[in-house]
Amino acid sequence: MFTGLIETTGTILAVERREGSMRIAITAPGIALRTGDSIAVSGVCLTALDIEPESNPPRFHADLAAETVARTSLSLLNPGATVNLELPTPAGAPLGGHVVQGHVDGTATLLSLEPVDADADPGITDWWLRVAVPAHVSRYMVEKGSIAIEGISLTIARWEPGTAEGDLVHVAVIPHTFARTNLHTVKPGQALNIEADVLIKFMEQRSLQPQFELTLEYLIANGY
Repeated sequence: MFTGLIETTGTILAVERREGSMRIAITAPGIALRTGDSIAVSGVCLTALDIEPESNPPRFHADLAAETVARTSLSLLNPGATVNLELPTPAGAPLGGHVVQGHVDGTATLLSLEPVDADADPGITDWWLRVAVPAHVSRYMVEKGSIAIEGISLTIARWEPGTAEGDLVHVAVIPHTFARTNLHTVKPGQALNIEADVLIKFMEQRSLQPQFELTLEYLIANGY
């Protein structure tokens, strides 16, 4: 489990495309990894392989299954792209963001990322992020609810479904998040990984289950 609090960013060094799958090489500055460790790469839970801790900076490799290639934006990245990195949250550690599984639901399209105050220093102004989310994820979007975008734990400031541009999520981004993640590198039209709040998914699943009713037949059948 992750929390969506990005530890550092890495750089895609190489992309090896295979039949239905991929292997990528990524720098991991400041992160200690062991073979088999889980690591979230822009919100996608991957397994660290062929780690090179003595490289400058340290690097690791990861294999992308066909499902990951089809569902996430990692398949669209080229060498030089910046990605967000986060290690799993240790048991008992404070949950600073929200519950993020690293199981990406799909990609949203970045429509805009603009400073709230165009005349302010870019390093101290907030930013306004707008993305169009796919229809199969829309039902999990709740105003003031949580969403992971590129693995970053964010709050939906405004939910605007059914517009001419699609179902829109608006997010306020603070200067720290803008500077310390890959958001300062993304461009309009780019695909961004999104993961809906798993608690909303759980609530939906529970609501679809038939309500339990205690009956005489149930008691007899279960030996009461």
